[in-house]
Amino acid sequence: MSRIGKKPVAVPNGVTATIDKGELSVKGPKGTLTMPLADDVEYKVEGDTIAVTPANKSRRARDFWGMQRTLVQNLVTGVTDGFTKVLEINGVGYRANSQGKNLKLQLGYSHDVDFAIPEGIEIKTPDNTTIEISGNDKQQVGQVAAEIRRWRKPEPYKGKGIKYRGEYIFRKEGKKK
Repeated sequence: MSRIGKKPVAVPNGVTATIDKGELSVKGPKGTLTMPLADDVEYKVEGDTIAVTPANKSRRARDFWGMQRTLVQNLVTGVTDGFTKVLEINGVGYRANSQGKNLKLQLGYSHDVDFAIPEGIEIKTPDNTTIEISGNDKQQVGQVAAEIRRWRKPEPYKGKGIKYRGEYIFRKEGKKK
């Protein structure tokens, strides 16, 4: 039994959910998100909740049950509140500036890195060392954050690089004489 899957997803006021042609569509104040439905799981929109149950007693249906319920919850949360990831930049001369549809990163390379901001993602740089990535699709927000971080991962000796807010960087001791 999936503890997560048993709980129905609450649909707040101002959000509508519909099932049509094998897709779940959720519409809210921050836009519309859709998700293809899994064959082994049944979805029911009942008033202000969405219930997810396994379609049969197979192992695959039980495996998908909790995950599909979480994906439905992410759709509802995305169209109401949205998702945000915060990156921090550490290092002398390392900075970031958002300029329209591009994010300009100075990360110690001989050239500046221009990162094209995808559709549906908003990037803010409140100061030069913080990048706030927000959007309504959790997967897309996380993917953009990972792609930006990939340009300069934090190194273990001085901690220079791009890291997630709250991420712990295991520090190593330098060379001894």
